[in-house]
Amino acid sequence: QVQLVESGGGLVQAGGSLRLSCAASRRTFSTYSMGWFRQAPGKEREFVAVINWSSGRAFYSDSVKGRFTISKDNAKNTVYLQMDSLKPEDTAAYYCAARSFNNGSSRYSSLSYDSWGQGTQITVSS
Repeated sequence: QVQLVESGGGLVQAGGSLRLSCAASRRTFSTYSMGWFRQAPGKEREFVAVINWSSGRAFYSDSVKGRFTISKDNAKNTVYLQMDSLKPEDTAAYYCAARSFNNGSSRYSSLSYDSWGQGTQITVSS
């Protein structure tokens, strides 16, 4: 497992932007992918976006596609989530996750990830 530390959460008005960062505690050469999930009060944790660490290929949930962009900086062992055109329904705790290898399980399932950050709160006001 790798230690993940998120930053960049906060309060923003609808239509605004925020960028989340997630720094890994060690070199990510053995990391298969890193992604973001979110969890709103009373709801299950849901997939937001993931990026393959070697290829850079990214995948998004339908609810954020076209508004959020996931990216990485290999030299800094950091993954980012640029969030634009934020909506009140984006309000949630956002969690960074890392997957060390591909065992064939779904990239959209939280069960496929073996390291998690502590979470950072995003609140979008209307």
